[in-house]
Amino acid sequence: MVSVTGQHEYPIGEVARLAHVSVRTLHHYESVGLLRPSGRTAAGHRRYAAADLARLREILFYRELDFGLDEIAAMLADPAAGTDDRLRAQHRLLRARMARHEHLLEALEKEMEARTMGISLTPEEQFEIFGTNELGGEWAEEAEQRWGETEAWTQSQRRTAAYTKDDWIQIKREEEANRTAFADAMRAGLPVTDPGVVALAAAHRTHITKWFYDCTPEIHRGLAELYLADERFRRTYDDVAPGLAQYVHDAILAS
Repeated sequence: MVSVTGQHEYPIGEVARLAHVSVRTLHHYESVGLLRPSGRTAAGHRRYAAADLARLREILFYRELDFGLDEIAAMLADPAAGTDDRLRAQHRLLRARMARHEHLLEALEKEMEARTMGISLTPEEQFEIFGTNELGGEWAEEAEQRWGETEAWTQSQRRTAAYTKDDWIQIKREEEANRTAFADAMRAGLPVTDPGVVALAAAHRTHITKWFYDCTPEIHRGLAELYLADERFRRTYDDVAPGLAQYVHDAILAS
């Protein structure tokens, strides 16, 4: 409908359809003084102008950010805040909400990973043992990506589901001892073909087979490549000694 001023006006049903809200919601916004239609027909039917729709968009945006109707009314009534100011404020609010959601998403994904691995530790136990809730060994996530449909992954899920806190402490102790022994060998200048270093690579594979799944030489070599290709895995070793990830990689390939 076009008003006498030449501006397009919208009936309440069309506004509800455009905004994906109910007519009842628009009635409620009017009753609390938040959004009053600019005009009415001779028969008393509500008519919304373009400015009304712009205000409705702002209301719905703030509702998406979980503001109450009273808070929204106060913000829209602020004489010091023009449309541009409110747009900038909305932009900041949305950015902050996105950042919060990103953090929540990361936490949720880590929890899903832990549950997939069958880990039943409490949060306190997770932090006590690992200092983080990224559990399951340094290769767990990549193992799922590469071998999620294999018997190896099935074995890992089945075994870890029954592990206790003491089991995970032992697993962590063995992993750290192996990394430390590799670092000592590297600092001593031992080549990766040295029998002692070859034995460390074999112990590394034995540890995985013992606690998680039957780690074949092929899978073991794939893990070695991850230690270089993935920065997270590389740091697991290089934080112990710079260059250790490369050394362990070469030792596994030479074993």
